[in-house]
Amino acid sequence: MKIQDFDFDLPPELIAQFPAEKRGNSRMLHLDAASGALQDRMFADLPSYLRPGDVIVFNDTRVIKARLYGIRDTGGRVEVLVERVLDRQRVLAAIRASHSPKPGSKLFLADAIEVIVLSREHDFYTLQFEHEGAVIELLERYGKLPLPPYISRPVEKSDEQRYQTVYATRLGAVAAPTAGLHFDEPMLQLLRKMGVVMAHVTLHVGSGTFQPVRVENIADHRMHSEFFEVSTETVEYIRSAKAEGGRVLAVGTTSLRALEAAAATEERAEPDDKREEGARIKCGGGETDIFITPGYQFRVVDCLLTNFHLPRSTLLMLVSAFGGVENIRRAYRHAIKERYRFFSFGDAMLIGKTEDMD
Repeated sequence: MKIQDFDFDLPPELIAQFPAEKRGNSRMLHLDAASGALQDRMFADLPSYLRPGDVIVFNDTRVIKARLYGIRDTGGRVEVLVERVLDRQRVLAAIRASHSPKPGSKLFLADAIEVIVLSREHDFYTLQFEHEGAVIELLERYGKLPLPPYISRPVEKSDEQRYQTVYATRLGAVAAPTAGLHFDEPMLQLLRKMGVVMAHVTLHVGSGTFQPVRVENIADHRMHSEFFEVSTETVEYIRSAKAEGGRVLAVGTTSLRALEAAAATEERAEPDDKREEGARIKCGGGETDIFITPGYQFRVVDCLLTNFHLPRSTLLMLVSAFGGVENIRRAYRHAIKERYRFFSFGDAMLIGKTEDMD
C-alpha cells in the first residue's frame, strides 16, 4: 500500500491541547470491525462491552523526563531528547543544535551535567553522562516532560500527572501509552468487580511513534526498535481466558504490539500447527520493531482501545490492519464530522476485531 492511503485532512482545532477535565470524561467511538457499524458513546460505557473472564492488558511503562537543555562546548545552544536509557551512564538521544555535534565533543546540560558524545547512528546519538548519579535519577531531577510535538503549548505542572497513566510503574518511555490515560481508579475497580482480569505488559514507547512515514511504499519503512516485556503471569491469564472463551482487550497500540511481538517470537521458536491459536504467546521480551500493516494476521488481541492517530503514521496503519482500512477511513471521517478530539489528550476509539461487543 502507498503512504497516500493513510492520509487525511484534520482541522487543527480538533488536536487536543489539554486532557479532559477528569480522566474518563472522554467520548468513545465504537467500531464493530465485522459490520463496520459505528456508535457514539462515552468512555464510561466501556464496561458494557466487557464480560467476566475477559482480559484487559495495560502497558505499565512510565514516561521519563527525557528533555534536557544546555550548551555545547563550542558555546551553542543544544536540546537533547533521550530516546532510551541504555545503562547507568549512557543513553540514546536525538540532539537539536545549529550544527551536529561530533563524537568526542561535550555538552553541558541543565547547568549540572557534563555529557560526552560517543557516536552517532542515523538520527540518534549515544551519549555518556559524566556524573556520579544514575541517568534515570538525573533525568527525574533535571529533565523536562517531553509532550508530543503537536501540543503547541508549554509544559505545565499538571502534565506531570495527567501525561502518565494511573498504573504507570516502569520508567523508560518518552511518550505515554495514551489510550490508558482515560482510566482512573474507580474505573479499574469497577472492572475488577465485574470479573474482568487485569494484566500488564511493558513497552517503552519511543519518539518514533510521532514520526510520519516518509517512504511512498509502506513496505519500505523501517521501525525504530523498542524494549518490551511480557510476564509469565500475563501469558497465563491470556491462555486461560482463550481456553474458556474469553477475549483479550489491548489498551493502546503499544500493548497490542507487545502482545503480538511475543506471539511472533513464540511462533518462530516453537512452530506447531496443532497448538491453539490463542495460546501462541510466550513470556519474555527484548527488542521489537514489529510493523503491523493491513494484511497482518493477529494472533492474540481480539479488541483494541485506542486514541485517534496522526495522518501517515505507523499507528494509523496498525488500527487500519485491525479494524479494516475502509472501516477506519469511515470512522475517522465520522470522528471529524462529530468533532471528536484527536491524538494524545483526545478521545477514545474501541474496535471489536471479529464480533459486535455488545
